[in-house]
Amino acid sequence: MLFIVIAFVIALGVVVYPSLRSMQSPNDSWRAVFLTNGQVYFGHMYNQMGQYVTLKDIYYLDVSTPLQASDTEGAANAEQDSQIRLIKLGEEIHGPKDTMQINRDHILFIEDLKEDSKVVQSILQNK
Repeated sequence: MLFIVIAFVIALGVVVYPSLRSMQSPNDSWRAVFLTNGQVYFGHMYNQMGQYVTLKDIYYLDVSTPLQASDTEGAANAEQDSQIRLIKLGEEIHGPKDTMQINRDHILFIEDLKEDSKVVQSILQNK
């Protein structure tokens, strides 16, 4: 009987351990993390099991628009003139480290990014 229990525990460990390990270690794929405040961060996820998810190698989008638009036509042109830049976390004035702990309650959803996505291609060119 003891042998059956030991065999069951070992078998369970063989099945469960790899999935638990993959949740603790990074996935090689880039991920987009959409937050409740409207911000989107791109990076590699770690420690996905707890209340806080760890994101590393972090980038985010900066959308800048012209400061003035005098009329509706100007507003339409300003929208077309918007520039989108991919920013590496850590270049800000307060100098954050390239690691972020995100409260799971503030995550709307997470997407895996394809290797040929414009964001991933831009990140790889930036490195």
